[in-house]
Amino acid sequence: MDKKKGIAYCGLACCICSQRDECAGCRNEGCQNKEWCKSFNCCKEKCLKGCWECPEFETCDNFMLKKIKIHAFAKFIAQYGEEKLIECLVRNEKNGIVYHYEGEITGDYDKLKNDEEISDMLLNGKAQK
Repeated sequence: MDKKKGIAYCGLACCICSQRDECAGCRNEGCQNKEWCKSFNCCKEKCLKGCWECPEFETCDNFMLKKIKIHAFAKFIAQYGEEKLIECLVRNEKNGIVYHYEGEITGDYDKLKNDEEISDMLLNGKAQK
């Protein structure tokens, strides 16, 4: 984990991303998609740490925020803070919850259906079967 990469403007976790070796992180302007990334450009323009600080967060038409994991992570940050998200992601990764499957950009969090399920997994780890 690379804490200095932290959290992207949209709420994704640059610090544990599987592409972290090739990318300096969103807030370090390392993302190769920054020219077209609405979260990056909008947050920079509005001087926000992330989409979760914007009063228009819940109604924003940013396609990135339409993705369940991204929306849930940003909402989690708004409620608990960035450090809590990182703490939960790191703990869960140590306990076998995968942020990105090898060679993919999806993982266990992407299998969940809504913000509440993702928040529950962040806070409590895998649901017991």
